Amino acid sequence: MNREEIKKVLPHRDDMLLLDELESKDGIAVGRYHVRGDEFFLRGHFPGKPIVPGVILCEILAQSAAVLMKDEMTEGKLAVYTGLNNVKFRSPVKPGDTVETQCYIKRAKHPFYFAEGKVTVDGRLCVSAEFSFAITGD
Repeated sequence: MNREEIKKVLPHRDDMLLLDELESKDGIAVGRYHVRGDEFFLRGHFPGKPIVPGVILCEILAQSAAVLMKDEMTEGKLAVYTGLNNVKFRSPVKPGDTVETQCYIKRAKHPFYFAEGKVTVDGRLCVSAEFSFAITGD
């Protein structure tokens, strides 16, 4: 999926749509985002030595996982975070890096979905986490 196709699944827009590409195969979502260097979250984090904040990396991971729930995310529905567990930040992500996410749903009891995933750059592990969502809305 490209950005326009991703917008059909995710409600995120403008500065908060943090995926350039997204695909799903055999229950695994793989997302990619190229860190350009002009993103709002890099302006003050940190002057002269920009590093993508961990919370933004977790958001990229969550957005990637949303494609796995696209059939449940019909009109008016949102997948919202309900938890983050065992989050580990292993290596910084900097401008010029292309982030790749891999995540899968471990279990589901609608409206709750429990996932696990990782963020890498060129095969280097940057973040690993367990996280959960609730599908809310009409």
